[in-house]
Amino acid sequence: MSEEFAKADATTQAQWVRNGEVSPLELVDAAIARIEDHNPKLNAVIHPAFERARERATGSLPDGPFRGVPFLMKDLGGEEAGAPYHMGMRCLKEAGWTESVDSFYARRARAAGLVSLGRTNTPEIGLYPVTEPEAYGPTRNPWNLDHSPGGSSGGSSAAVAAGLVPAAHASDGGGSIRLPASMAGLVGLKPSRGRVSFGPGGGERWAGLSAQFCVTRSVRDAAGLLDVFAGYEVGDPYTAPAGPPSYAGVLGSDPGKLRVGLLPAATGDLETHPDCILAAETAGRLLEGLGHTVELAHPAALDDRSYVIHFVNIVSIAAAHLLDVWSERLGRPLTEEDVEPLTWALAQRGGQQRAADYIGSVDGLHAFGRELAGWWHGGFDLLVTPSQAQPPPKIGFLRSTREDPLEGFTRSAPYGVFTMPFNMSGQPAISLPLTLGSENPPALPVGSQLVAAAGREDLLLQVSAQLEEAAPWAEKRPPIFG
Repeated sequence: MSEEFAKADATTQAQWVRNGEVSPLELVDAAIARIEDHNPKLNAVIHPAFERARERATGSLPDGPFRGVPFLMKDLGGEEAGAPYHMGMRCLKEAGWTESVDSFYARRARAAGLVSLGRTNTPEIGLYPVTEPEAYGPTRNPWNLDHSPGGSSGGSSAAVAAGLVPAAHASDGGGSIRLPASMAGLVGLKPSRGRVSFGPGGGERWAGLSAQFCVTRSVRDAAGLLDVFAGYEVGDPYTAPAGPPSYAGVLGSDPGKLRVGLLPAATGDLETHPDCILAAETAGRLLEGLGHTVELAHPAALDDRSYVIHFVNIVSIAAAHLLDVWSERLGRPLTEEDVEPLTWALAQRGGQQRAADYIGSVDGLHAFGRELAGWWHGGFDLLVTPSQAQPPPKIGFLRSTREDPLEGFTRSAPYGVFTMPFNMSGQPAISLPLTLGSENPPALPVGSQLVAAAGREDLLLQVSAQLEEAAPWAEKRPPIFG
């Protein structure tokens, strides 16, 4: 029966519990067994909380829409009172740091009846599009263990792709939901800025670049979980445009005939792999077959990548600030020996920036975001791109060294070129697992990205459900599964 549990999405598992076909404890125990079986190979779950999960599964679980469904929390954001919180940082691991307050996200998860089985691996402070922190070692892709499942939500993506749990917490500052979803063959929705609160511990992350939500295996799980996690926390600096009464409720409705722009390859001199081009073109052909109008078109703002300097400035200053925060919380100054080379290099760079430089980059971010988002108000409903410009990298390819601390960061450009712009504009975007690549047998997934206007997660989910029905992916599973 555990194999059937592994194949079932969160919506199905919740239905089984409601109907009395299985108990929450049966689902939780089966998920724990799968983690114990596969995690030694994947290194996805770094803070197991199995006894806590069993206690919750046998206690008075809230009667929420996902009552009894096993879940995992990324160890970056989603703080849980009494649970470890290390953000991929060796200094926090050595200090045995635990959090004392539940995040908005953790409270929403618990109220929905989700049962957290622990926390998943992440690169140090979320800086890489792969998950290989020195503190915990690399997470591996269940499709091919020599390759990464992406980052920074790589632990979550590996766990969901391998069927350990049906869904898991994820966050996205430059592609960190969509890229792991793309590399592991999952659905990865980055919601609009302000849709899911970072409270109470944070108002914004990376000047509004970052968002949090989940990785899932089905579109209906993404819609149902967005109903759970979408919400405002008192004092939030951003509020997303109003959505429908229920995201799950829009899935059966017809979005009408849409005008879709297609950008199959990166502009400029950045090479796009044929498998990634195929992912975008496949989505375009499917959308045409569904009656939508698809044409080669994209926002002109994407042709000028000078916006990247604003992204780097903001991330560098945020890294410097974060080291100051943890120095205060740990009661000692953090040094170069406490963090990885990239973290230290960016923090040193950020510490040299003036306050005026930061404000200038925030202004630059907003100006670029307005220019980019304006394309959707010029007659287009969606943009289709690959989720990434190159296939999932091999473990170690994006690592930096003390001698060249920015090497991995620089090499990451093909993994953010299609995703990062929409962190700057705050628009919702989703990666869908419509294709498998042709190289590195067994074949590795490469996602297709759809982008909508701000606040239009409903449209993304409607169209994604159409694509899922036209080209089902539920039976595409990695060699390590269940």
